[in-house]
Amino acid sequence: MLVVGASSGIGRATALKLAANGDRLALVSRSAEALAAVAADCRAAGAGEVLVRTADVGVEREITDTVRELESELGGLDAVVHTATVMGYGSVEDMPADVFTTVVDTAVHGTLYLARAVLPGFRQRGRGVLVIVNSLLGSVTVPNMGAYATAKWGQRAIARTLQQEVQDARDIHVCIVSPGSTNTPIYYQGANYTGRDARPPVPVLQPERTAGSIVGLLDRPRNHVSIPVGPPNPIVIAGFRFLPFVYDRLVGPLFKLAALTNRPLPDTAGNVHGPTAEAERVSGRWPQR
Repeated sequence: MLVVGASSGIGRATALKLAANGDRLALVSRSAEALAAVAADCRAAGAGEVLVRTADVGVEREITDTVRELESELGGLDAVVHTATVMGYGSVEDMPADVFTTVVDTAVHGTLYLARAVLPGFRQRGRGVLVIVNSLLGSVTVPNMGAYATAKWGQRAIARTLQQEVQDARDIHVCIVSPGSTNTPIYYQGANYTGRDARPPVPVLQPERTAGSIVGLLDRPRNHVSIPVGPPNPIVIAGFRFLPFVYDRLVGPLFKLAALTNRPLPDTAGNVHGPTAEAERVSGRWPQR
């Protein structure tokens, strides 16, 4: 099994759950240092085999060559989990264009490149499961999170199209998991141009919960739907779709109250252009005093 984005958050939690099942794992992310720590934890948890490759999913040549290497070494890939993403806070006007586009490209082009790399092998073997981790923000928009929402809406469009395009292959599946607010380091690693430190808004899920949903889909794939993780998701989506005036009046003040702290923070590109290995782990800092 291949986990892309395995060095932190949901990807790392998923790798550890799969390791506990004794699976053979291939772990990919941009951070060699963090991957080495994940690999050691997976071996200790009982993984049958752990291979590590450093690659940026947003660079087509890197992810394509990595998939080819792993297919050759493992004799093919039957399951792929795509969790790699970066986040950015700030208005569309204030966020630097290169940061905005990199957030979008990581999700949209990264999903495109990974799917194009793994699906031919799935078709050749006649089976395979690709699980794409999207987000609640793939279905709604929030002020000061335009880059991430654009990224996740685009990623969802690719994922849904892929679901339609693999219908001719009975044993090839593309699954979508859409978690809400999750206690991972992404909130503290992301680009931020709001002037205030960020945090996951309540209610906050633990990454192991989403990892459990992912592992469940690998065992029993479900096409044509996006699996929501988190009770508030359907309510938020319904408000966005059916009560847009009310949603738009409330979402800005609620974002500032729930998603930003009072701690000042200088403008930063965070880990958008490169990994921050020292901050990569399964869980973030929530709950905080």
